Amino acid sequence: MTQLPRRIAHLDMDAFYASVELLRYPQLKGLPVVIAGRAEHKPRVAADGQLQFLRLSDYTGRGVITTSTYEARALGIYSAMGVMKAAKLAPQAILLPVDFAAYRHYSRLFKEAVIGIAPAIEDSGIDEIYIDLTNLPDDSHTLAKQLKQAVLNTTSLTCSIAITPNKLLAKIGSDLNKPDGVTILNEEDIPSRIWPLPVRKINGIGPKAGKKLSTLGITTIGKLAEAELHWLQLHFGHNYAIWLYEVARGIDERPVLTYSEPKSVSRETTFERDLHPVRDRSILTRELVSLCNRVANDLNRNIYHGRTIGIKIRFEDFNTITRDITLEKPIIDEASILSAVRHCLRRVTLNKKVRLLGVRISSLVALSQMQSLKDLHQTELPLSHRNI
Repeated sequence: MTQLPRRIAHLDMDAFYASVELLRYPQLKGLPVVIAGRAEHKPRVAADGQLQFLRLSDYTGRGVITTSTYEARALGIYSAMGVMKAAKLAPQAILLPVDFAAYRHYSRLFKEAVIGIAPAIEDSGIDEIYIDLTNLPDDSHTLAKQLKQAVLNTTSLTCSIAITPNKLLAKIGSDLNKPDGVTILNEEDIPSRIWPLPVRKINGIGPKAGKKLSTLGITTIGKLAEAELHWLQLHFGHNYAIWLYEVARGIDERPVLTYSEPKSVSRETTFERDLHPVRDRSILTRELVSLCNRVANDLNRNIYHGRTIGIKIRFEDFNTITRDITLEKPIIDEASILSAVRHCLRRVTLNKKVRLLGVRISSLVALSQMQSLKDLHQTELPLSHRNI
């Protein structure tokens, strides 16, 4: 039986968080909008009944941009940029708070819409998925149109989609015609469509590798494709060099994973100001409890338990440390997580102000894998319940 050529799609929602907010506030369409604020940055109703939106110039603190509309991006504002820096670029841009509950809702909606047409999907994030279209009868253009229309009908949101022979090319392709775009790529299109792109367009080449490649004179994917494997191995690790050699040529045999177990659950927060470990102990303790609560809620929502609990602390000088503990039995409840976290804290010297605090749990075990529900309630932790 002849094996069909692979057709792998990457579907990426367009400016997802911002687009969800524009459904709520359609009067902001066409304006530079930044998603970064806290709950107190919600629009207020003025005396005349009109909504008053805050501007970036109204923001104080050191938060970072979560996302922005394409109009804001045209002004140089991108995700992970500091809000205060963005305010200098576009002080009159609209500021809205993050609403993850709404984003998760629309994420479920668009994925359910896709599954109705193509059930073999890999959940790659809140706003993106891979889809295996290999065994579907329709041609790629028809499928792309059907998928985009289904997402639009269900969510009123647009997406961009690429259909290619593999996940690597699909990920690159979905970004080529944003927003609301369709890209169809075949292997013969690699020299003309892929090789002129910067090497950082390859998912897996980060800032450090990108900088090193640049110093070696390699700035485009085409230049990387010209490099010999032996030469790459002289400058990079053996396995990474092989990977670079293959991805530059569009080679990627990874399957679309329709199900995968999560490796960890984590929550963290960056404070508006550096917190002193003694004078601000009550604030740190309150946030620590909140992080443990959120991690516990995530575990309960997905019916997982974990054995390795850790903390992450970033100090005022940006030095970051982690500590963890592995328990004999998996836990799921907030109290046990908090106790384990406090055990980790006892191994940290808190002699500097704290910028960021995080809680993480790994070594996850699904409920179906637990030997008995008794394990959920009999975990014994010889840990204190002291404040931070």
